[in-house]
Amino acid sequence: MRIVQLRYRYRVYPDAAQRTALAQAFGCARVVFNDGLRLRQQAREAGEKYISDGDLSKRVITQAKDTEERAWLCEVSAVVLQQALADLNTAYRNYFASVTGKRKGRKVAPPRYRSRKDNRQAIRFTRNSRFKVLDNGRLRLPKIGDVPVRWSRDLPSEATSVTVIKDAADRYFASFVVTTTENETLPPVESEVGIDLGLMHFAVMSDGATVTAPKFLRRAARKLKRLQQDLSRKEKGSNRRRKAVMKVARAHARVADTRRDWQHKLSTAIIRDNQAVYVEDLAVAGLGRTRLAKSVHDAGWASFTTMLQYKAQRYGRTFARVDRYFPSTRMCSDCGRINEKMPLDVRAWHCPCGSHQDRDLNAAINIKAAGQADFNDRRAQVRPGLVPAPRSEAVTHQNAARATRSVAGIAVP
Repeated sequence: MRIVQLRYRYRVYPDAAQRTALAQAFGCARVVFNDGLRLRQQAREAGEKYISDGDLSKRVITQAKDTEERAWLCEVSAVVLQQALADLNTAYRNYFASVTGKRKGRKVAPPRYRSRKDNRQAIRFTRNSRFKVLDNGRLRLPKIGDVPVRWSRDLPSEATSVTVIKDAADRYFASFVVTTTENETLPPVESEVGIDLGLMHFAVMSDGATVTAPKFLRRAARKLKRLQQDLSRKEKGSNRRRKAVMKVARAHARVADTRRDWQHKLSTAIIRDNQAVYVEDLAVAGLGRTRLAKSVHDAGWASFTTMLQYKAQRYGRTFARVDRYFPSTRMCSDCGRINEKMPLDVRAWHCPCGSHQDRDLNAAINIKAAGQADFNDRRAQVRPGLVPAPRSEAVTHQNAARATRSVAGIAVP
């Protein structure tokens, strides 16, 4: 049995009084975070030693509640304030680990101040706050009330924490983190697949199956353009401008929800039908700064490969990334010859060995071969450890996806 940590997100519908209480909690958590960040920055500028986590909590929460300027911190749950400081401490640790080289990947910037104008506001309740899912399906939050929840599925076990999120489209979500030992390993299958991600085709499989690029943002571009034009005509600071901003945010949220829902269905189908999945480690951040940036962001390769990775861990499959400098496109999958670089408009080419290669299919075959070779060389074992809880486990918006039938060669549920 494996210990698995999962995140389940549901839409919640607080009433007017609960929205006010949530706004107050968002504000208090933001103030505590900013106060803690300010104290540490002032200590650094003054040449003083780093303020410990315990001392910081005492100064910005316990002692601050006794002052006239911060007396209103008593009106929200203390756990919300403590978790805000926990986020600050985590941000500092990630920054220090990045600076010292202990943290791999891109460099992490130091913590920044939170703003009430941020598109996303969130607070977190842990078990210490005694939040509870009631028998009538409502979520009881301390000093907030009983909030209605739209349950799209059951929680597999008791939640260890819940995060209440307000997004840019003025929607509220409850994100539960649960820990379970349920064994969800899928029965083994023989097939393995290499995937070449692209723009003309979202994915080309080594077995010849292709997935047409849905281009959700491109399809919604006409509506988004009209909404942006309406927004530009509104006077700054007016109620009409605020309503126009909300319409734009909701349109973008619908695009993101539809893309995420489609990617979940496709990634689940791929993991279910293949014992091992190999993809190329694309430099998405770099491609996002080229003339193809809009198409790259619309494709959502990073989120899709992340879904493949954690679902492979969850269901006992193998997932591996092939080095981004591997010449998967230029290498002939028949003879192994590496040819000259080809422009993007060349979709097929002839190898001197006499074979005719499709650009994307040839790359997918090479990715599969390279992934299998690297996997065998490392003698890796399929023994997934603790599965992380991704930020958005699934889309639960009732109108998330209506027209997503753009898959060719793959049966997606």
